[in-house]
Amino acid sequence: MAIAPRLPAVAEAVEEIMRIYRSLPPRPSIEEAEAAMAVIMTSNNEEEFKIEELVRQRKPADIPDELFFVIQEVRRNAVQLLAHEERREGLRVIDLDRRFKMFDELIQRASKLVSTEDGDLDQDNPKPAVNFIVPPRIDHGLLTTEIEGKVDSDLPKELEHDSTLKSVIPTGKSTEKLSLIMVASLIETSAKKGVGVLDLQGKLMDQIEWLPTSLGKLQHVSELNLSENRIFALPPTIGSLRLLTKLDIHSNQLTDLPDSFRELSNLVDLDLHANRFKSLPASFTNLTNLVNLDLSCNQLSILPDTFGNLINLRRLILQTNELEELPFTIGSLLYLIELRLDFNRLKGLPEALGKLESLEVLTLHYNRVKSLPTTMASLSKLRELDASFNELESVPESLCFATNLVKLDVGRNFADLRSLPRSIGNLENLEEMDISSNQIRALPDSFRYLSNLRIFLADETPLEVPPREIVKLGAQVVVQYMADLVAERYPSSRPAPKKKGLWSWICSLFLCRTTNKISDGEVIGWCKTKCLGPTSMEGLA
Repeated sequence: MAIAPRLPAVAEAVEEIMRIYRSLPPRPSIEEAEAAMAVIMTSNNEEEFKIEELVRQRKPADIPDELFFVIQEVRRNAVQLLAHEERREGLRVIDLDRRFKMFDELIQRASKLVSTEDGDLDQDNPKPAVNFIVPPRIDHGLLTTEIEGKVDSDLPKELEHDSTLKSVIPTGKSTEKLSLIMVASLIETSAKKGVGVLDLQGKLMDQIEWLPTSLGKLQHVSELNLSENRIFALPPTIGSLRLLTKLDIHSNQLTDLPDSFRELSNLVDLDLHANRFKSLPASFTNLTNLVNLDLSCNQLSILPDTFGNLINLRRLILQTNELEELPFTIGSLLYLIELRLDFNRLKGLPEALGKLESLEVLTLHYNRVKSLPTTMASLSKLRELDASFNELESVPESLCFATNLVKLDVGRNFADLRSLPRSIGNLENLEEMDISSNQIRALPDSFRYLSNLRIFLADETPLEVPPREIVKLGAQVVVQYMADLVAERYPSSRPAPKKKGLWSWICSLFLCRTTNKISDGEVIGWCKTKCLGPTSMEGLA
């Protein structure tokens, strides 16, 4: 069939359609449209939640009814205005995408009409005689048109050349932060690229309090950093991040965790410090693969009784909270190496602490602890103990079985602490000791065995034995002074054993007594002459 020549008016109409299409603003990418939908949904949920909270608030007794009504209306309007602002950019993108779809339909209609006009009447296989060249969806930015320079080094390597991400990630040393829709767009693109590491530390605008529900699409992410923002809550969809092994949310405004958080069963490192947690859900202890957990700088007053379920913990940081006690189940953390409890309200530690046979570092300064567990003898790997700024009345003799102790700080217990354990000399590996600001007046005779001591602090402690002028000369001078003093008191006493600790000698002797039925009097007599001297053994009589 012959094709009729195209009329000039038809050609002009086609040209006008294409000219108008080319003059349109950039078309949103598929990721941007999906991000906009996620922002709108998240904003709607946030607005609904906050308004429900307002409805549940009760009027204080000292505020008139009318004034309380005005306050609530102001709060309600503020919530609605913020939600409207959050949705504005998303709605713009959705509207733009909708209008482009209308253009698509109109161009298709025009294409068919031009085909008919040109004489192509094959109804089974209509082919337009005129080609309408429609540009494809481009991954350009939402808020910027062109980015020059190098992309921020925090951007995952696999996304460094992605044009969408270049438009939403601040470049160079720019202080520009991400809006909610930019975050949502980044999530969509990261999800489709299968990104494994995503770092948003300090990158969110201060107005962003919630994350898009589309966060759950990041199912390939193994490391996620959301720290140093102002996030008030995590979306329930975070439970979908099953491959997540490292999560850092420190320095936000979190007060609770969604129930779905328990699904993050592969988490190894979790940093929640500097938030506003007052308690943890019992389901939190489902995270049994946790190795490093930082809960410091919150408002925790209690830990779940099931805390002992976190059996793989190696490092637990609980300092700067409001804890008054630890659950007994903490004794189940058999692999725990480091436990920091500073700046709490603890009045004591559970005896179960003695089960932590892997523990190397224990710090609890600035608490209200009056005594340490007698089970500390089991802490054979303990290298550092800081019990300063407490209310200690004594240090248990059992601590002297922890012969690997290198650093001991019991300073600043002020009027409460008046003596050190008589067997302190058994700590032959001790290098640092602080007994400052206590009421200790004399060091035990066994102090002379601390041959590795290099730092000894006793400021503001009224020591008489040794005198203060000796203390000022250094740790080893004090050790030698005590050795000379004991030698002078008990000329017949033998020098300290070189290969065996003091308590090892005493324990072996008691074992010999049990086996060979030696009397207590004979044991004490032996110790008086061979080890400590009569004064130091009075407590064994």
